[in-house]
Amino acid sequence: MARITLRNLAHSYLPTPQGDGDYALKELDHVWQDGGAYALLGASGCGKTTLLNIISGLLRPSHGRVLFGDRDVTDEPTAARNIAQVFQFPVVYDTMTVRENLAFPLRNRGRDAAYIKARVQQIAAIIGMESALDRKAQGLTADAKQKISLGRGMVREDVNAILFDEPLTVIDPHMKWGLRTQLKQLHREFGHTMIYVTHDQTEALTFADKVVVMHEGRVVQMGTPQDLFETPAHTFVGYFIGSPGMNFIDAQVAGDTATLPGGAQVGLGGHYAPLSGKIGIRPEHAALTGQGGLPVTIRRIEDVGRHRLIRAELQGVPLNIVAPEGQPVAGLDRVVFDPRRINVYADDWRVAPQEIA
Repeated sequence: MARITLRNLAHSYLPTPQGDGDYALKELDHVWQDGGAYALLGASGCGKTTLLNIISGLLRPSHGRVLFGDRDVTDEPTAARNIAQVFQFPVVYDTMTVRENLAFPLRNRGRDAAYIKARVQQIAAIIGMESALDRKAQGLTADAKQKISLGRGMVREDVNAILFDEPLTVIDPHMKWGLRTQLKQLHREFGHTMIYVTHDQTEALTFADKVVVMHEGRVVQMGTPQDLFETPAHTFVGYFIGSPGMNFIDAQVAGDTATLPGGAQVGLGGHYAPLSGKIGIRPEHAALTGQGGLPVTIRRIEDVGRHRLIRAELQGVPLNIVAPEGQPVAGLDRVVFDPRRINVYADDWRVAPQEIA
């Protein structure tokens, strides 16, 4: 296992990049702790796989260094980095049995037969393939082959890190939750450094201790699921995390008040220097009311089981509100925000409230 340091790292696929826009991965400087479970989360094309391939050694960065512990591995090939990698599509040997596929990385490293047998049995139980151990991989379904691929990635206990590149894409949706839970359990048991690439926020938030959110080649926030939900560092994080995402409304902010374009005022839970930007409020922290607050126009109501999602407009701006199941909404045409839950943004970046002496 290893602490992974990414020092002044950046990458362009162009031979002579001229500016920031030419970089698929914009400069970052991070330390990922030994034994941590990290998820790289973002939309397609945001730089997740580029960063993962740099860590694995499949790609050499244009700038910066990669360290495993105190060892600089920037110029070392993948084989010298002592990692396991699981790709989006299964990589298995069709002519081997499931047992032989799982045992292959251990036999390659000369482990004794008793250890291999026990370890293969343990991993087969985790991926739910104990009954298929003696079946040939050829002819198995795509999701079964991907489970073998996952098992091969996890079978070694001595790796510096295990890297997962969207490993559940071909897995049946009903099996995804179980496999994510098992990966998390494996992490707790053996403490491997794990890095998991996905565009699915549910996968990221249920797997990782720390989620690394990427947008247009840049890391915009690294934090716990709670950090990302409560205090998004960038408007993209607020929009991308949550279902639906955070509401954003243009505002002039000064002191503890935000003034909206129509002149309505919203109280804030902190004190800010004057700025022109946006306020962000989660649908869960907005509530319909019959008096006070701000007038809204309700466009439709969606019942999603545990709560109702109110699709409304505030001064022509779309606004989502979550109403608990059973709470009456008929006749309610105003909205109030929890001031403690309002975030303030300027140029898309969160502005922290000022300390009051």
